[in-house]
Amino acid sequence: MTTLGRPNLSRDQWSALLVTSNWRGAVHLAGHLGLLAITSTLILAKVPLWPVLLLPQGILLIFLFAPLHESVHRTAFRSKWCNDAVAFFCGWLLLLPPIWFRYFHIAHHRFTNLADKDPELAIEKPDSRIEYIVYLSGIPIWASRFQDLLGHTHGRNIGEFVPRKAQNHVAMEARWFLALYVIAFALAGEQLLLIWVYPALIGQPFLRAFLLAEHWQCPQIPDMLANTRTTFTTAAMRKLTWNMCYHAEHHAQKAIPFHKLPEFHRHTAPHLKVTQGGYFNLHRAIWRGFP
Repeated sequence: MTTLGRPNLSRDQWSALLVTSNWRGAVHLAGHLGLLAITSTLILAKVPLWPVLLLPQGILLIFLFAPLHESVHRTAFRSKWCNDAVAFFCGWLLLLPPIWFRYFHIAHHRFTNLADKDPELAIEKPDSRIEYIVYLSGIPIWASRFQDLLGHTHGRNIGEFVPRKAQNHVAMEARWFLALYVIAFALAGEQLLLIWVYPALIGQPFLRAFLLAEHWQCPQIPDMLANTRTTFTTAAMRKLTWNMCYHAEHHAQKAIPFHKLPEFHRHTAPHLKVTQGGYFNLHRAIWRGFP
């Protein structure tokens, strides 16, 4: 094991684990978007009890963060253009421009859970039950997304982790996002409220809960199998999150595509330092741990 928590595998084993696939990415994305298309159609048709569908719609929509995340790593697909196109589409739906997010996320991987270095630690985590509820509500993250997006259009709030040569690209991307939002709502504002805005607000707490589990109270040390948590969960949850519940494995070797993480887990399982059986159990422990 190294300080990065990577197991000792042969060159052939590593090579096999690092193989990306357009087919695997396309099939997984098609399943995700297919379910989203079904719920969207039923909501727009206003079938009986259609408001109940806003919850699954919101969960499916907000967890497009998973293919966004994979595409930012360029591991969702073999082709760069496929990764970039999916990252733009999902990022646009989630108010998270992928060029900026890629640099943010690279810094997160480089300095995972290290104080004053990991940009994710700048996002305040809850210290009380009230703060926990506010955090899960999604209000702080939506406010931050709007503030950042507007700032980026003017070259502000970009972050030290974005190199100078890329700052104009970040600003231009934000302007494109805003222009497309204006056009989309001018053409179909009422429909988008029903299948996009309201569901995203409803679904965000589920994504906040999922992301909080990744590094919550993990040691602030360089070992990726200690500073990151792997959470054991259901097959449906693994599908929805593109296997990101194997998060320590992902941090141990970020170039491994989502569909290879279960295999990599079999190699890393004996070495994992922080694991949890189920998200509900983790959040119950978090809640009980507050004063």
